[in-house]
Amino acid sequence: MYTDPFFVPPSLNCRGTLVSLERPVLLGILNLTTDSFYKGSRAIREDEILEKAGRMISEGARFIDLGAMSTRPGAPELEEEVEKERLHLACSCIRSRFPEVLLSIDTYRVSVLEAIAPYGIHLVNDVSGGAGGEIWDWAAQYKLPYILMHMKGTPRTMNSLVQYDDLIREVLDYFIQRIPLLLKKGVHDLILDPGFGFAKTVDQNYVLLKNLHVFKLLEFPILVGLSRKSMIWKTLGVTPEDALHGTTALHIQALNAGARLLRVHDVRAANDTIKVWEKLQGSAPENS
Repeated sequence: MYTDPFFVPPSLNCRGTLVSLERPVLLGILNLTTDSFYKGSRAIREDEILEKAGRMISEGARFIDLGAMSTRPGAPELEEEVEKERLHLACSCIRSRFPEVLLSIDTYRVSVLEAIAPYGIHLVNDVSGGAGGEIWDWAAQYKLPYILMHMKGTPRTMNSLVQYDDLIREVLDYFIQRIPLLLKKGVHDLILDPGFGFAKTVDQNYVLLKNLHVFKLLEFPILVGLSRKSMIWKTLGVTPEDALHGTTALHIQALNAGARLLRVHDVRAANDTIKVWEKLQGSAPENS
């Protein structure tokens, strides 16, 4: 039982499938790309897609988060038809092999969501924050949970947009301004993502994580996506391939600060982290 006064409602309604948030939920990252920053997340061929999806499901992923266009810093925009083709292949083969799995789609294009809607989408993961508002209407129409992420600019330009007078206040204001608009449109299952690595320096990312608890004031579930990101591997002086231990350490901090969803490359490691964190939360203090 969680006694946090800011604990959010304990479930998401994913088109009739209720996903409990009593236990932190894992989104397994599957990038249908050739240029995402972490090679281990990439899959283009059908056999690669099925192998990675199957492994993440068996290790405890509640959602498979599919993205066909890299959003690493400086990444170019992918042609719309290529994005559709990649997602069509992935959704088709995953649905045939794992019909019950929940699919999260990482895109900012409504046309792409429309193209793959017949496969059954359960979560919209939009790094643009709803630029233009059209994707909010779409999520409301299909009664889908929506991840509202903080970012300035685009993946191509965001590294030049890291100037803040007060980072935490500005990210908080970003959410405060957009939440009423989303609710008015009919998006009620809303998830907040502060956008680690998006228009933020390494040091700013750590400030954001240290103050993550502030966003619980908004009373919506918080998603954290910091798996193997540069805030970790640059700090350690390694590569994304060697950033798992640092990721695990920061996941503990995120859970302590109130994160209810983790978007991860390494599902087993994240699931083990949640298990020991839960054990710690449930442990009674020894009598003195």
